[in-house]
Amino acid sequence: MAKHDPNTPLPPYYSVALHTQPPLNPYENVQYGLGPGVTPLSQPHYIPRYPPAVVAPQVSQPNISPKTKKGCCENNKKWIGLTVAVLLLLALLGIAIWIGVEFGTRNAMSVIHYDDSDNDDLKIGIASLPKDTCPSNTVQCDGKKDCQHGTDEAYCVRFGEENCLQVKTSKGGRFLPVCYEGWDDSEATQICKRLGFRNAYMSGTIQSDSMGLKLSNHTTSSPIQARVNVSLSCPNQQTVSLQCLDCGKQQSTSRIIGGTIAKIGSWPWQLSLQFRGSHVCGGVLISPDFVLSAAHCFPSDNIAALSPTNWKVYGGMVSLNSLPEPYLVEKIILDENYNKTTNDQDVALLKLKSPVTFNDKVQPACLPAFDQNFAHGTQCWTSGFGTTQAGSGVVSKDLMEVTVDIIDTRVCNSRDVYEGLVTDNMICAGKLEGGKDSCQGDSGGPLVCQGKSRFYLVGITSWGAGCGGKNKPGVYTKVSRVLPWIYTSMHRAME
Repeated sequence: MAKHDPNTPLPPYYSVALHTQPPLNPYENVQYGLGPGVTPLSQPHYIPRYPPAVVAPQVSQPNISPKTKKGCCENNKKWIGLTVAVLLLLALLGIAIWIGVEFGTRNAMSVIHYDDSDNDDLKIGIASLPKDTCPSNTVQCDGKKDCQHGTDEAYCVRFGEENCLQVKTSKGGRFLPVCYEGWDDSEATQICKRLGFRNAYMSGTIQSDSMGLKLSNHTTSSPIQARVNVSLSCPNQQTVSLQCLDCGKQQSTSRIIGGTIAKIGSWPWQLSLQFRGSHVCGGVLISPDFVLSAAHCFPSDNIAALSPTNWKVYGGMVSLNSLPEPYLVEKIILDENYNKTTNDQDVALLKLKSPVTFNDKVQPACLPAFDQNFAHGTQCWTSGFGTTQAGSGVVSKDLMEVTVDIIDTRVCNSRDVYEGLVTDNMICAGKLEGGKDSCQGDSGGPLVCQGKSRFYLVGITSWGAGCGGKNKPGVYTKVSRVLPWIYTSMHRAME
């Protein structure tokens, strides 16, 4: 297994049906430099795998009937004039095509402008969620919805180590733990629902001698940030631990050997995102309603790739030859701060049309705590249906798994590795000596690390130079850095 190869074209889709022509490829290839001895680009840029197809207009041929000699000459004159007109039209069309190819393939940042006023699917795909508008006197986390879509109150709750519930208020101005006194199941349910989950799974207590937030008013449905007061300490030093979802459980307990075919139940959160019947990217189940993937799987200049109706999501299988019933996509939500020039914040959220039923084969991965870090050298796992060799034209029909090590960002940004291209919103994993990596078709899939008893989604497969090469490990979107966007988007999508 091994993500984007800068020197070879991306593989075609793995299709469960016969295609009469190459399917549209909605993800892009990374170019890092021009070759030995040539100064590399300061940032990676992206080039579409397939340029847009240009279809020449069909010109109907005149039906010439036999005529007298005089009539024939008159028709010949007309025919010559028509031929000249057609040739002129084709010449103009050729120039237009040349301009389109010349400039369209060079400028990966170009955007196709079109009217989508009559297409709800495209509205959802392109706009993701409507941009919020907020007045100038907006106060965040005061429990009052100032912005049109409530983004000022969307990220006022987060989870720390041991699922420690932390709330930000307008009074305190920072996140603090919540005192357990006065806590009950209704509070837990309300908070989890506001984050985009369907219910709360489990809450309890943890010890903390820090400042905390005391619950005051239970009689209102106002969000918790409006119903707490800052306290120098919590009674009995007990604060709330809250888990919204039972997650991160690997049903198959067999140990993993890097680069092997996965067993059913080994990675129950692994999904295959398929565009018009072809595997394109991986995805990660994080709740009954939501899937995380990579934003570059849904390029903004590709109308079809942004339409939810063109996508199907498959889970609970380890072979693309044996697909279960798919999950249908309701919304495709892209991080508005995704930068396709640098691949920064390469994350997308898919809302499913109906909730997933969990079983031994289908389970969600745990989102990490905001401050959860895995040290350099920590052994983690990545999985996917991507190619097993760099430059291969065929993705794997089997789900592959491989062990990779977390690589410190300072090492990954060194001159011998990625020379500063790894941002704070990315994390590197692999082997500096090469050999173990993700590859094309794995994009959007999971990088998971094991905590005490659960697997946490640490990264989303994003990019890399080649697959499994020396000093070129995989680069993943760092999930802990995009948690505010994830929770905010889940909250809005469930409204």
